[in-house]
Amino acid sequence: MNELRAVAERAREAARTLAALPAETKNRALRSMADALEAHKGAILAANREDVEEARARGQTPSLLDRLMLNEARVAAMARGLRDVAELPDPVGEVVEAYERPNGLRVQRVRVPLGVIGMIYEARPNATADAAGLCLKSGNAAILRGGSEALRSNRAIVDALRRALDGAGVPQDAIQLVENPDRALVDEMLQLVGLIDLIIPRGGEGLIQRVRQNAKVPVLAHAKGVCHVYVDADADVEKATKICVNAKVQRPGVCNAMETLLVHERIAPLFLPKAAEALREKGVELRGCPKARALVPDVQPATEADWEAEYLDLVLAIRVVSSPEEALEHIARYGSRHTDAIVTENPQTAQEFLRRVDSSAVMWNASTRFNDGGELGLGAEIGISTTKLHAYGPMGLRELTVPKFLVSGDGHVRE
Repeated sequence: MNELRAVAERAREAARTLAALPAETKNRALRSMADALEAHKGAILAANREDVEEARARGQTPSLLDRLMLNEARVAAMARGLRDVAELPDPVGEVVEAYERPNGLRVQRVRVPLGVIGMIYEARPNATADAAGLCLKSGNAAILRGGSEALRSNRAIVDALRRALDGAGVPQDAIQLVENPDRALVDEMLQLVGLIDLIIPRGGEGLIQRVRQNAKVPVLAHAKGVCHVYVDADADVEKATKICVNAKVQRPGVCNAMETLLVHERIAPLFLPKAAEALREKGVELRGCPKARALVPDVQPATEADWEAEYLDLVLAIRVVSSPEEALEHIARYGSRHTDAIVTENPQTAQEFLRRVDSSAVMWNASTRFNDGGELGLGAEIGISTTKLHAYGPMGLRELTVPKFLVSGDGHVRE
């Protein structure tokens, strides 16, 4: 506990410095961090190979191995992400609104950093660089606690990032990695009220629930990604097939991948056989309701558990529905408020779906895979929130700040 408290105290001190740094200094540091990732690519990939080999020997799932694995392209993407963040406007100091009261008081609401952000996550070593970059640009210190399966990778990445800070005018303790793999440290982080301002967990449902149940520090998270695509009666079959295949197979082990396909009964006889063939060609196991099984041979029976499942794998549940209303009811009952999509050429049906589905991102004629900070123009993301306090959806720079009031008077006193 003393070790972790010391980390948090150093982060708190670094956060005070970060909050006052000009954008130019932070951008210079981000570019140096990107250069450092590229310069130390060999060490990072060597460390990652050891992590992957150990995870594979332990029998980890293909989806976890995919999230864990780095290659030259992914390291390049991490560096590119840091440079992209450097190009984004700095939210710190942004005036959200300004007005004058009848008594002459001048009021502004100005964005300020949250302070110290604790990130608890599994696998995903690329999230280490994303979180560090977003926190730095938004003026926050980052305490990173990755999973033991990625410890070597995360250590190599953070070592490179901290070296870059040394000559960039930013305190090294703005980015710190908790290297002790003891899971008890997660619970200790959750208790550090006054030192850590926000905890952001990213990982499986078990991790998220554990954090939510034990935290005294505020938590911003999503429980899981049970994402739906609804193919409406007025959908274009070719377009719908392309979107559904992408949503399921482009990267099945991530939270914005489609897990349930809903199909209007009028288009199902035309669409489902074609979509099923395309999905099976990609190795997807299909589980369906009786109506879906009647239209497509060899579909496994879906159970109640399938409608609630976040597979994170090449498995898909299919349900045929009688109307858009039934699709909406299914999503309201089983969805996780993460990402849902409609495929239709009917704008009235689409607008009703967009208005009524209560998810952090709702798509029309687009894959669920676009619910991502980089794809939506945030540069990168530190996570996707399915709660509404204080962010909803991908969390970029603005979501890592809050507005505070600045009030100016001229000897004003309250009567």
